[in-house]
Amino acid sequence: MVEALDLFLKIGLDKRTAENTIANNKVTTNLVAVINEAAVTDGCERSTGNLLYTVATKFPANALVHRPKLLEYIVSSKIKTPAQVEAAFAFLTVTGSEDLDINKFEEACGVGVEVSLEDIENTVNEIFEEKKSAILEQRYRTNVGDLFAHVRKKQPWADPKIVKSLIDSKLYALLGEKTAADNEKPVKKKKEKPVKVEVKNTPEEAPLQTPSEEELNPYLIFPSPEENYKVHTEVFFSDNRPVLRACNSKALLEKHLKATGGKVLTRFPPEPNGYLHIGHAKAMFVDFGLAKERDGGCYLRYDDTNPEAEKKEYIDHIEEIVGWMGWKPFKITYTSDYFQELYDLAVELIRRGHAYVDHQSGDEIKEYREKKMNSPWRDRPISESLKLFNDMKCGLIEEGKATLRMKQDMQSDNFNMYDLIAYRIKFTPHPHAGDKWCIYPSYDYAHCIVDSLENITHSLCTLEFETRRASYYWLLDALSLYQPYVWEYSRLNITNTVMSKRKLNRLVTEKYVDGWDDPRLMTLAGLRRRGVTSTAINGFVRGIGITRSDGSMIRLERLEYHVREELNKTASRTMVVLHPLKVVITNLEGSLVTDLDAKKWPDAPGDDPSSYYKVPFSKIVYIEQSDFRMKDSKDYYGLAPGKTVLLRYAFPIKCTEVILSQDKKTVVEVHVEYDPDKKTKPKGVLHWVAEPSPGVDPLKVEVRLFDKLFLSENPGELDKWLDDLNPDSKVVIPCAYAVPSLKHAEVEDKFQFERLGYFVADKDSTPEKLIFNRTVTLRDSYGKAWK
Repeated sequence: MVEALDLFLKIGLDKRTAENTIANNKVTTNLVAVINEAAVTDGCERSTGNLLYTVATKFPANALVHRPKLLEYIVSSKIKTPAQVEAAFAFLTVTGSEDLDINKFEEACGVGVEVSLEDIENTVNEIFEEKKSAILEQRYRTNVGDLFAHVRKKQPWADPKIVKSLIDSKLYALLGEKTAADNEKPVKKKKEKPVKVEVKNTPEEAPLQTPSEEELNPYLIFPSPEENYKVHTEVFFSDNRPVLRACNSKALLEKHLKATGGKVLTRFPPEPNGYLHIGHAKAMFVDFGLAKERDGGCYLRYDDTNPEAEKKEYIDHIEEIVGWMGWKPFKITYTSDYFQELYDLAVELIRRGHAYVDHQSGDEIKEYREKKMNSPWRDRPISESLKLFNDMKCGLIEEGKATLRMKQDMQSDNFNMYDLIAYRIKFTPHPHAGDKWCIYPSYDYAHCIVDSLENITHSLCTLEFETRRASYYWLLDALSLYQPYVWEYSRLNITNTVMSKRKLNRLVTEKYVDGWDDPRLMTLAGLRRRGVTSTAINGFVRGIGITRSDGSMIRLERLEYHVREELNKTASRTMVVLHPLKVVITNLEGSLVTDLDAKKWPDAPGDDPSSYYKVPFSKIVYIEQSDFRMKDSKDYYGLAPGKTVLLRYAFPIKCTEVILSQDKKTVVEVHVEYDPDKKTKPKGVLHWVAEPSPGVDPLKVEVRLFDKLFLSENPGELDKWLDDLNPDSKVVIPCAYAVPSLKHAEVEDKFQFERLGYFVADKDSTPEKLIFNRTVTLRDSYGKAWK
């Protein structure tokens, strides 16, 4: 490992990136091999090293035979930009292991093409002229990524650093200095700066001095529908069958493009057997986001192949939460809408000799698959399987006595080619399709076919489905159907929680939490109830990017950073005291109550009454118990005997007397004198709540303080994961004191309780008692650590 670290430093990786790379065995092995193949074990320029890193992490697996040739071009600087390397990947993916046509390769990668500064300037000027009215309207909220993409389209081999510099200069020349209005809401790229340097368990890309095009527009990595004639997946068989190179014929692609008008069509296909979690937010960002960015559409498709698991509650929840997340489906469909087509295609699959009816039990299928043994019924006559499959459909065979299996490749290295089940018998009515069917298709059979029937252009899913890609294309090829472009991205894993549907279901059903929308869960309903906004979630997902790095764990603090950034701008300020300590102002008249102005926003303008709320100031006020000590110290800014502090929006107070309980230890109340002329300027500032009128207690509210649900960062890996539950993940304060204006709060209204954190009004609130959930504390350890 020391030798590998040395190699990585020599090619220009900074120390932290090199050390993070060492933590990933797969990337380490690939990068060491690349450095040796490139013959740069003695070191190279950092720009070259960055490209070598990209080759080590992204080179297409089906074209490894050509990797030395690409490295030769990189080391000799014939290929010297990330755009050229990406073009090389695309070309080599199509070429696969076939002979390399050097002339076509060089043409595809822009080898020898020099783009002058004048050419780039002219292109940037053209783009700005085209987009001028929109830029002037949006000013510094203009999406720089879109401008970058337009320049890239016209000048694909232009130096990205120069392009970025010219765009920035042109923006400044056109718009001038930023105004106060421009600064009210920073553009997303600015917001992401603190999070770009997060140390991840799995390195994704070598550090570059300028943002990559993928960071500016994460959807640039996906090809257009017109390009779906290219081979991007090869399926190898254990017998003498030729390699299956997944691609569409010209006729199939033309038929598809005619049906879609060339538009991008994606799908978000949740199974309606539970509530969506934050991992689904990433899937929505990818599926709906790509369709929106390309002016296409995204289906919301319920994957309802299992009649026993689906519930209307889950279906209704999914549709509501998709809308709450800001996405609008192109069309809402169900896999069950296609049950007849799926059945007809299963019959055709049998006719073509690619499926058979099997009578093995579940345990026998498992045993035979483990031993790579064919089923005794695998080679039964086609006519026999057709009759038996019809008997299955007509309910003439008992449940568990027969399945329809695809005849794939039992000797394959990929276990997802071991004759997967296509149909099972279940004598259960379907929630959506009724009682018409007693056989139901499997996910592996239905998913790819419905993708094809709906003319999906990009079938996008998480990396655990990558091994299913072979089965996906095998089936569509066997039925001569249109083949969507399949691409997998990394699953979203967050510390101190679980997102396995099975584990979430157990937490809910065994009442470790209070339902699917418990604010401690990472379900989207739970996050919403906790006060997290959809825009904060989408900003978080965009910040982590669409990558294929597996095994990375994103810290919870990173999500909290985005939540704070959002709520700091949108949540109005108010004052609540969680653990009240009575303070008597001895030099204030007992019957006097004065309404003072308190700011809803830190920068509230003095001439805008709507930016203020009234707080009563009277003889009896309450402060936090933790804001008083019997012994003062230099680093303590609270109240102590003989010490003066400022009551926020009010007056300085000085402690003159302390009343203790009979145990002579517990402080019961504190007597103070206030400075009506505000002559003293204490450092400490406290939040407080006063009696609204003499002898009347302040508004009582319940406050629920939520924290991490699990103590460990990765509880899902623990055998006894339930033992890791945080006993303090929910603390209820039944009687906190609040300012009177808070009584008008409605469910999902969000506030910053000054000095305490961000809170949201909970749905359990009643007119008699308001309940507030803590969304997140004010502490920003993530942002501070990485600024």
